[in-house]
Amino acid sequence: MTCTASYDFHKPQWCPGCGNFDILPCVKEALCGLDLKPQDFIMVTGIGQASKLGFSVKCNLFNGLHGRALPVAAGVNMANHKLKLLSVSGDGDYYSEGGNHFIHAARRNLNIAVFAGDNRVYGLTKGQASPTSSPDFSTPIHPEGVGGKPVNPALLALASGATFVARAFSGNKPELTGLMKQAIEHKGFALLDIMSPCITFNKVNTFGWFRQRAKPVGPEHDPSDFDAALSLVSRAQETIPTGLIYKTDRPAFDARFSALKGEAIAVRTAAYSPERVRPLFEKFK
Repeated sequence: MTCTASYDFHKPQWCPGCGNFDILPCVKEALCGLDLKPQDFIMVTGIGQASKLGFSVKCNLFNGLHGRALPVAAGVNMANHKLKLLSVSGDGDYYSEGGNHFIHAARRNLNIAVFAGDNRVYGLTKGQASPTSSPDFSTPIHPEGVGGKPVNPALLALASGATFVARAFSGNKPELTGLMKQAIEHKGFALLDIMSPCITFNKVNTFGWFRQRAKPVGPEHDPSDFDAALSLVSRAQETIPTGLIYKTDRPAFDARFSALKGEAIAVRTAAYSPERVRPLFEKFK
């Protein structure tokens, strides 16, 4: 397929062999496949190696604070619900610093496609354990292992009320690209948890480790069955199901309020001019 827009912007600086090098072209292919031009969508990122992806895509971009990608994305969604909205970050950003925001964004069913690069380690800050690291994962500051039970992103999303939950492996590009398209088109909170190896700081969950365990769900799985989805993502780590885990229709957050119907707030210059609220600001001087 010939792409109708150029998304190339900045050459990425990841370590050679990083799983993010597989994720980046999949994002571009998904956007191309949906015929989305750079001005048609906005990407909101946090802090971390996965978040750097945003600087390599020519588009509207807001790079937020660590763990704060989703509240920024929520504000963008309220201001301009006409734009397609993507949020790209990592396991530390979404499930640790941003864990509370993740839960409530899913609960509210915000209209956001969340691409979470999960390498089970803090790759940007030199290899600390992340929320998805296994209990026995050893690092220089965790010489005896982490100890705590790891976060299961897909299970957390389901329990929090996400209406689209999928899992992919960065080494399976066709599956990953297809799931990205579905997540972007979904109306509501869509989590795509992407298993993506860190070749520098995680010598346990390697490319081969993920490759051996990532198994696409079979045709017998019904993505509309919530109980089946819960059972699927609760399995032991010997096999990690990939593909569309769960999908249901529920009104997205921005569709519930009359004030957001019709023209986007961001372009309602007459009704929402800054001059209308300037007197309020003057009172606080």
